[in-house]
Amino acid sequence: MVRPSCTIEIFILLNVDIHYPFPPRSPEKFSTRPPRATDMSLYTLPIRPTYPIITCRVSPATAPTVASPPPPPSLLPPATSATAVPSLTCALQCPHFESCSGCTHEFNLHRPVIVDEASNFFKGLGVSDFTFDSCRLWGWRCRAKLAVRGSSENPLIGLYQEGTHNVVDIPQCKAHHPNINAAVELLRKGVRELNIEPYDEDQGTGDLRYVQMAVTTHNTALPAVERYRNGRVQVALVWNSRNEKSSNSDKLNALANFLWRNGGSRSKLHLIHSVWANFQTSTNNIIFGNRWRHLLGERDFWEHVGGIDISLDPSSFGQANTRAFDNLLRKLHKYVPFGASVADLYAGAGVIGLSLAATKKCRSVKCIEINKESKPSFEKTVDRLPKSIEGSISWHNADTSIDPLSWLVGSDVIVIDPPRKGLDTTLIDALRTISSHKVKPSLKGSSSNIKEEKRPWVLRERERAKEASVQVGRETISEDPQSLPETLIYISCGWESFKEDCKSLLNSKSWQLEKAHGFNFFPGTQSIEVLAVFKRSLKKKKTGKKKKKQG
Repeated sequence: MVRPSCTIEIFILLNVDIHYPFPPRSPEKFSTRPPRATDMSLYTLPIRPTYPIITCRVSPATAPTVASPPPPPSLLPPATSATAVPSLTCALQCPHFESCSGCTHEFNLHRPVIVDEASNFFKGLGVSDFTFDSCRLWGWRCRAKLAVRGSSENPLIGLYQEGTHNVVDIPQCKAHHPNINAAVELLRKGVRELNIEPYDEDQGTGDLRYVQMAVTTHNTALPAVERYRNGRVQVALVWNSRNEKSSNSDKLNALANFLWRNGGSRSKLHLIHSVWANFQTSTNNIIFGNRWRHLLGERDFWEHVGGIDISLDPSSFGQANTRAFDNLLRKLHKYVPFGASVADLYAGAGVIGLSLAATKKCRSVKCIEINKESKPSFEKTVDRLPKSIEGSISWHNADTSIDPLSWLVGSDVIVIDPPRKGLDTTLIDALRTISSHKVKPSLKGSSSNIKEEKRPWVLRERERAKEASVQVGRETISEDPQSLPETLIYISCGWESFKEDCKSLLNSKSWQLEKAHGFNFFPGTQSIEVLAVFKRSLKKKKTGKKKKKQG
């Protein structure tokens, strides 16, 4: 007897307490009330579904003698076509879908429609082996910035509704790491009990404006397989005051103490890694102000990606999907030769550059980043690098749009990881025309024949970057100041801007596209992360044949 390829099983569970040995894939979905203090357990959750739970299992064409249980959906390999895995197997099943602006589609989380567009785009450019990697589909988000609105009796903690500034409460978000949802519920309870006033945008009043939740899964005291589900949450409270001495500082300290007392290291839960405060009084849409303060818990926040331990302060940029980012870094390593000289642009805390320094024994690595707040994280990460690294590593607080050629020359490999808007105009112009920059043979004590810079504002920027830089290991004397990069690795989180930049680079004839890979950084959306590898086009020397003399 031939079975259908897809079997739908519907379970209705009512008033049942289920105890899991580890957090289920989506425990928060079924909660219909905020947890009481006695419920505060990561792994024991009261489950009272108000709607059916739908699961879809792949069945073989013929029935096996003994049926074996299917793997969890999040462990299924990525499908190569839309029909390879039934859509419900990779369905979002989130109660906040459509009201929340975070996710845009419910089905086929493992392979969004945009993957087919990307595959066709690269095929049209001569790259027929485009790949797409997908890993965890639920509970993948380890970093979330959430607005806090409403009232102290009924706080709304979530995202803005599409096109508005109306906050949608998302206590059961399926994208969030489950411990982010648990920390949000603890915060909600603290807001209610302590009468904390959420921010009112119209009046500019209230206490708590936003909260950033970041999960660290770096806990070497646990077996590797248990670290992800036992991640602890760094809570950053964005407070509506100028500093910790403002009139509402007592409420801030009370809320921080509440979180730590009920979720800190001495609590039964031990959910909270640390509590920070950011002070912001601006009326614009910028989330964070410039002033930070560590309140309680561990000061240093560590994660392990790309083969190294990285430190991230709450003010530093960090990838939301750490597992997918780790996959991308390991793929990127394949395209950087051992002993190369690397320039990492839009570097943040230097995670990409430092992972290359450690794994590829780079001759030199330069990390260039405009956000000065990333410097302490870079320095802490460097302190944990293997002692065997002998190359030059440096971090520069500089704007890559100013005199970008100075960062490109002298490197073998350029890595660029720009924001969603894509590359700055001056940088892409420098990349487009890079092959036209002639260099003289390297001579001792000589410098590049690029026109000597005389513009005062550029010289001031260079001097400022030099003063703000960090140098580790040998000085950068190992670089050839005459060389031009031969490999460009472009990491993109903005598909539309990447297409424009890619076409611009290829139209210049300075670069050729060699490889392209996609990564499912944001399941539930039509956004993908792209890793594209370009090789510089080397001009062939003209070899005209001499004409034979007649006669």
